[in-house]
Amino acid sequence: MSETSEQATRRRWVTLAEVVAVAGVVIAGLTFYTGWADRKADQAARVAEHSTEARERSRVDLVATVESDGQRLAIKDEKHDLQDLAVVFPKALGIAPERPVADIAIGIDAIETPILKLTDGGADDRAGRLPVLLTVRYWDGDTARTSTAIYDLIWKTEGRMLRGRTLRLQGMRLRERGGNQARLDTLWAREKL
Repeated sequence: MSETSEQATRRRWVTLAEVVAVAGVVIAGLTFYTGWADRKADQAARVAEHSTEARERSRVDLVATVESDGQRLAIKDEKHDLQDLAVVFPKALGIAPERPVADIAIGIDAIETPILKLTDGGADDRAGRLPVLLTVRYWDGDTARTSTAIYDLIWKTEGRMLRGRTLRLQGMRLRERGGNQARLDTLWAREKL
């Protein structure tokens, strides 16, 4: 049986229709996959942004305010309510760790004698820094958190007319986040008063 030209044309149209249908299915599949991949990427970006915001919100940035003519540093954080402070000094100074009870502050009483003793015999007017390990307990929303970092206490000695020298605190600067007693002792050994 031979096909007529009309039957052959019809067969070609059926074949062309099949090709168009398959192409439509492929395009629809690619469109679906692209939309799915975009949603997946958007979701990953939102999760990353949320974790970055949470990490930034929970990070503590301590600020010290000099009070009582350099006799103490009041410690605060703009984003968190600080509950407790622990101050650890280099072992070489022989100063016991402090935990202020009444307020979050560092007083000069513990460090004055050791620093003046270390700087004795030199110029009356000197300046330096003392690395300390600060651990604060604070609230981040309803979650209690703890943060530890090494800060430098900035100090200055001044000569007095009749009573020798005096020590004044001038501020505090973040040295590094984290840390422990061994790292603190290493930093102090480098200071070389």
